[in-house]
Amino acid sequence: MTNRYVYGVVESDDIEFETEAVAGAERVYTVSHRRLGAVVSDIDTTDPAETDEDAQIHDEVLREIMAHDGGTTIVPMQFGMAFEGDRELKNVLRGARPAFRRAMNDIEGTVELGLKLVREEGADVDRDAVEAEVADVFGTIAAQSVENDLFSDRLVLNRSYLVDEDDREAFDEAVAEFEDDHDELLVQYTGPFAPYSFVDVEIGAKR
Repeated sequence: MTNRYVYGVVESDDIEFETEAVAGAERVYTVSHRRLGAVVSDIDTTDPAETDEDAQIHDEVLREIMAHDGGTTIVPMQFGMAFEGDRELKNVLRGARPAFRRAMNDIEGTVELGLKLVREEGADVDRDAVEAEVADVFGTIAAQSVENDLFSDRLVLNRSYLVDEDDREAFDEAVAEFEDDHDELLVQYTGPFAPYSFVDVEIGAKR
């Protein structure tokens, strides 16, 4: 039996294209209910193993969807969301319809960007001062931000930013200028990603 692996939910019923998809699939398409569409590919399990390769493919497919037809808003799912069939998936779209609509309104026209600041070996860094400067510089450009775990002693700051597409260039320039001004910090700037960190939609059981 073929199962459905879900990348995210869009307000469309006609997204379909060939691409390298999770678990060796070669096509993504929509399973729809009342103009909400779950973008899926076929998979032979409802519990896919998260390999580095497939996690990267998941993100790449989301980027392709975001670029589709001149720009498409997608409420992204984390890796591993799969359902036994269309009926189960349509039930989820029906039950969570209001939440998906709200999430789409919140993230329309935006991307997620990641910023990590790592203290160079032996450098003396005032974490509070760095955090204050970052808030001043990037807080005026980003629509929202969230703090992520500091998983290393040398990690001074780890944040995700929700940025309007129209403000991407300004954010890029601010990162470059910040990096030039801080030799004591290694700047790790990542993205764009689908806005995982800024949606919170419970879609229930996979079966």
